[in-house]
Amino acid sequence: MITLQKPPMGWNSWDCYGAAVNEEQVRENARYMAKNLKTYGWEYIVVDIQWYEPNAVSHEYNRNADLVMDEFGRLMPTANRFPSAAGGSGFRPLAEYIHSLGLKFGIHILRGIPRQAVRRNTVVKGTDCRAAEIVDFGDVCCWNGDMCGIDMSRRGAQAYYDSIFQLYAEWGVDYVKVDDIARPYHREEVEAIAGAIENSGREMVLSLSPGAAPIAEAEHLSKWANMWRMTDDFWDDWGLLKKMFDYCRDWFPYVGSGHFPDCDMLPLGCIRVCNKENGEKTRFTVEEQKLLLSLWAIFRSPLMFGGDMTRNDEFTLSLMQNRQILDINQNGSGGREVYRKGNEIVWAANGAEDTVYLAHFNVGDEELAAEFDPAFIGGRETFHIREIWSGEEQNGVSRIKSVIPPHGVKLYQIK
Repeated sequence: MITLQKPPMGWNSWDCYGAAVNEEQVRENARYMAKNLKTYGWEYIVVDIQWYEPNAVSHEYNRNADLVMDEFGRLMPTANRFPSAAGGSGFRPLAEYIHSLGLKFGIHILRGIPRQAVRRNTVVKGTDCRAAEIVDFGDVCCWNGDMCGIDMSRRGAQAYYDSIFQLYAEWGVDYVKVDDIARPYHREEVEAIAGAIENSGREMVLSLSPGAAPIAEAEHLSKWANMWRMTDDFWDDWGLLKKMFDYCRDWFPYVGSGHFPDCDMLPLGCIRVCNKENGEKTRFTVEEQKLLLSLWAIFRSPLMFGGDMTRNDEFTLSLMQNRQILDINQNGSGGREVYRKGNEIVWAANGAEDTVYLAHFNVGDEELAAEFDPAFIGGRETFHIREIWSGEEQNGVSRIKSVIPPHGVKLYQIK
C-alpha cells in the first residue's frame, strides 16, 4: 500500500455512469479535472464496477453476465467500451493517458475470483493450481453474482491475488477500490490483498467497500487499508446525510495519517447519467451541499466526487474549488464532535498554528439560533472569526452567535 498523509481526492464513475461507464467518459472527466481541479489537489480518476462486462448498460447488474477474462482467470477491460484495451493491452493505455495529464488512475474490483474462471477451471498464473482448488463457494457476494470468495488457507490462493495485482501494477494502477470485503468483513482476504499490493512492487491506495465496516475491526482496518466505507452506498437523500453524523461520531477517533474512514462518494452535480440521457441534478439543496462538504472536510473523509464533472454548473465547481474547505480536509487534524443538543451539532478541528475550525450544524427542519463559547475549544477570551461560506469576519468576539438555516451549517475559522 501507499502511506497516505492526506485523504485522497478524486472522481469515481459510479454515481453518474453506474456499471455502464466507457473510456471516452473517463477521458472527458480526466481532462476536466486536469484543467479545472488538479491545482486544487484533485488527482484520482477511478473506473468503478463492471468494466469487464460487454453488456452493462445501467446501475443494475446483469445476471450470469459474460465477462472478459484472460487464460489465468483475471478480468480484463471489455474493448467495446474501452477500445484502447484491445489486443490484451488492458488498462495500460488509459492509465498512461491519465498519467500524462498529471493525474492518477484507479479501478474497482470485487473480492474473490470470477465464477466464470471456476467454471472453466483456469490455471492460477505461476502455479500448477486451478481456480476450483482455491474457491470458497460458501462465501459468495449476495448482491452481484460475478464472483466467489477465495479460501485463503488453500495452496494457490495468495498466488491468485498476487497475479491480479501484478497485472494492475503493469497497467499503472494507483488506486484500487475492493468491494464486497468490508461488510461482512473478510480479514484474511483484506490481508491477502494488502500483501498482493506489496508483492506487486507498486504503491496503490487500498479502499474497502461497502459499509458499514465493523467498528470492532477499526485497529485491523487501520493497519491493512488506507480507507474504508463507514456506510452502505450514500446517495442524495437527506435521511442518509443526517445519519452520517452518527457514523462520523463513532469513527472520528480512527482518523489518522495513512488511514481514513470513508463517508463515501459525493453525489453532487449531475448524477445518474446512465439512467437518463442528461442525467439528474443532485437532490441536495444548496444548504445541504454546504453541510455535506463541511462535515466531510472537518471529519477528514476522502473526497471522491460522483457527478459527471463535464456537466458541472458554476456552483458545483465552486464547491470543488473552495480552497478553505479543501485545506480543512487535507491539512486539519483532531476533527471531533464537541456536543449535540437537539438539532444542533457542533464539530471542531485544529488548523495550522493557533487556528481552530468550528462547524455549527442544524439538522432540523426549522431555522436555529444558537450560541457557542469558543473558549471551550480555544482557551482565550476574545477571538477573530471568519465564517467560511459567507466570508463574514468579526474581531474581538467572545461568543459566537449563529443563525443557521434548516439542514444548514455555519463554518468558522477561529484565531
